[in-house]
Amino acid sequence: MNAVAGFGMDTISLGGGLDVKLRAIREAGFDQVMLSARDLVQHPAGVQDAIRLVRDSGLRATGFQVLRDFEGLSGHLHEYKVDVAKSMMEMCAALGCKVMLACSSTSVHATQDRDALVRDLRKLAMLAVPLGIKVAYEGLSWGRTINEYTTAWELVEAADCPNLGLGVDSFHIFATRTPLDALEMVDARKIFLVQLADFMWQEIRTVEERITTARHFRVFPGEGVHSEELARLVLQLDRMGYAGDYSFEVFNDDYQAMPPELVSQRAFRSASWLADEVLKRATPLPSQMRLKRA
Repeated sequence: MNAVAGFGMDTISLGGGLDVKLRAIREAGFDQVMLSARDLVQHPAGVQDAIRLVRDSGLRATGFQVLRDFEGLSGHLHEYKVDVAKSMMEMCAALGCKVMLACSSTSVHATQDRDALVRDLRKLAMLAVPLGIKVAYEGLSWGRTINEYTTAWELVEAADCPNLGLGVDSFHIFATRTPLDALEMVDARKIFLVQLADFMWQEIRTVEERITTARHFRVFPGEGVHSEELARLVLQLDRMGYAGDYSFEVFNDDYQAMPPELVSQRAFRSASWLADEVLKRATPLPSQMRLKRA
């Protein structure tokens, strides 16, 4: 298969070791991969060997994730998170990766003062400058203060750092039903990463259900019930001039129990649908967009 330019998948969707995941992703036809810190630190032969595997795989690192609960802390908690951030950035840079994902804080110990949140994001961005890393800040739909891409963008804009931008995750948009029209207020040049996933039900009623769905029951674009919305999101980003990467962030317990090569093939079919049918403006009707099951 030929690689679908601009699309990649996350190792989180696959079972097995890092070498197995990288091989399955490459053989499915992708040329990039989204990696997590766990991919490196849990590799049996150590972090340096994990970095070597990634570099030798021929796959480009789309991004590195995920820094959690950074902004809004004070005192020893803040210093602790600064140390964590520095460690993650060092691994990110060692991979040759240019984007690190940071998601909005869920901590009850974090202040909700907007100026403090902006100040911390600015500090995070400055820490990344010497390593040539861009920070993509994502609003988790269960974040304590920032839980939509609209409010995440407000902080990014206020921080005003060249290497601090927005991370957009379709799951959180659909889970909170945040209007896609609000994307028009975002500078497309400041969107550093777009993560795509679908899920199998129309409505999420509680925060607990939202977290459970996000962590265990996502599916690839076109496999769930939000195909039309996903198509509209990708088309809108394209019209806005977004020229960055799309990564499939699909947390799914069932996929992790399936052979990695089969899961990667499902992901590649999703990428082909988005690239060949949606972005070429031949968007099928919603009833036609459901992918065939493997």
